[in-house]
Order: sequence, then structure tokens, then C-alpha cells
Amino acid sequence: MIAGSFSVALVALAQAAGIAPSMPNPDGSRSDVNGDFRSQGYANLLGGLFQALPSGGSLSRTGVAVSAGARTRWAGIISGVFLALVVLVCGSLAEHIPMPVIGGLILVVGGELIWGKRRDIRLVLRTSPLSSAAMTLTFLATTQLPLQRAIVIGSVLSLLLYCVQTARQAKLVALRRQADGHWATSEPPKRLPPGEITVLDYAGTSFFAELPRIESQLPDPAGARDAVLILVVRTLPDVPSSAVLKLLDRYAKKLADEGGRVVLAGVQPSLVRILKTSGLHERPGDEGVVPARPELFGPLETALTDGRAWIAARTNSPPPTEES
Repeated sequence: MIAGSFSVALVALAQAAGIAPSMPNPDGSRSDVNGDFRSQGYANLLGGLFQALPSGGSLSRTGVAVSAGARTRWAGIISGVFLALVVLVCGSLAEHIPMPVIGGLILVVGGELIWGKRRDIRLVLRTSPLSSAAMTLTFLATTQLPLQRAIVIGSVLSLLLYCVQTARQAKLVALRRQADGHWATSEPPKRLPPGEITVLDYAGTSFFAELPRIESQLPDPAGARDAVLILVVRTLPDVPSSAVLKLLDRYAKKLADEGGRVVLAGVQPSLVRILKTSGLHERPGDEGVVPARPELFGPLETALTDGRAWIAARTNSPPPTEES
């Protein structure tokens, strides 16, 4: 019964998640999907004590209620009361309703939902081939397979699409200060210039699928003596992927072996704790981890100042000014 119970819960949650964007609240507010899920959980926990059928969202019932002019949550309560009366009074007659009638009703409601989203569907077909393929495969699965299997297939396809999009969006961007003091973006250098400071901004979600792309964009540290790489990690999640942290640790070790160093700028407080707990902060050192501040470029300016002082101490020359 475990597999069946999970299937029922999965179907119910999927329907609730699909109803919210398809049928917005009458007052224009956003639906609380988490609240819907909690309500279903409470209802099923309480109903299980009285041998009730599983409760959940219903696209067909919602579509019929909206078509009939329902405006408030009382529509669900009133329909439930009338349904109880029908079952108690006319239960023997209700079982004679032909199944094709119920199937036709579901087809009509489903068609209305699809027709209402026709512009979104056309947009997906024109702009995203992968999403279009996932949508087509999910549609075919729902018509040929049991609903719970089709939902699992759709969930797996959504996860794969997320991995692909994450890997595409993740990138490193070089930041260069212009003569007027503003920062401009450019492609990361192929190699780290020795004795200079290189600033890279990390834009990603710390997902394992983006690692090959990020690693290929990191400059080659070979021969980068007295070089400083400042990596701005303000967007790195509070709980990053361990694979990303290991990648940064490996790169910091390679650069340290060449006589350079890595400085992490804009590190969130929770990430600072993770680095200290895991021991990964020992590679850049306490001075190589600049915590995030409310100022957008504050940690970067601090890292630049420390980097110039570090290079000056290594080369026994006075620190260069900001203009130089």
C-alpha cells in the first residue's frame, strides 16, 4: 500500500500545484501553494481517522465551479454539503451516471484550461525547444500511462530541464575598473597575469551541473607568481554545493603552489561559518575571506586594498595607488 499511497499523494499535490496558476484568486492575489499543501495534509490526517477518501485539489471541480460563477471559498464548502446530500439521498441513482459523461466533462474542463494558456504554449513552442519536448512527452504520457507514472515522468523531465538551464546560466565574468571609476564586464582571461590582480564575478546557483562550465572558465594559474585572483561570490547560496567548494579549494591550492593567492569577496555570513566548519577557510586564510556588507562593492574594494598590500609585500615595493 505504500506505493499506492505515495501515488495518490503525488497526484493530489500535482493537481493542487496546477490549479493555483490556472485559476488565480478573484482578488488578484497569488495563491499560497504551501498553504494548499498543508491544508491537504491536515484534511487527510483528520479524514484518515474516520475512513474518509483522500482529499485534494480537482481541476474538473474547480473548472465547473468557476464556470458556474463561484467567487469565494464558500463555493467549495457548499458543493461539499450538496455532494454529501446527494450521496446520502441519491447514492443509488448516482452510480448509474455513465462514465463517458464524467470523461467528457474532464475533457471539456481540460480543453478550457489548455485554451486559456494557448498564448503561453505558443511562446514555449517558439522559444524553448527543450521545454516544448518535455511538454509533449508529458502530454503523451498522461494519455498512455497511469496518471501517477505520467506525473513522475513530468517531474523528472522538469529536473533535467533545471539542470540544463542551470549549467547554461552559470558563468564567470571579469570585472575591470575603467578610467572614470566605473566597473565594466569582459570575458575572463585565459591565464592569470603574474604580479597583478584579477577580479572575477561568479554568477550561478552552486549546482553540480554547472561545475564543468565554471571550471573551464577559470584562468590557468600556471606561472602566476604573486598574482591575486579576487572571486566575488555574493550570489553563492548560503548552503553551496560541496562540489563547488572543493573546486574552489583545488584551484586555490594550484594558485598557491604557483606563488599566488585566491581571495573570496562578498561571502555571506552563513557561508563563512561553513568554510570555517569544513576547514576550507585555511586555504585562503582569514584575510582571504572578505565578508559581505550592505555596500555592493564594499567587499571588493577591501579585497583590492588587501591584494595590493600583499603583492607589495611579496615584491618589496610600495603598494600601487588606485589609479595605477
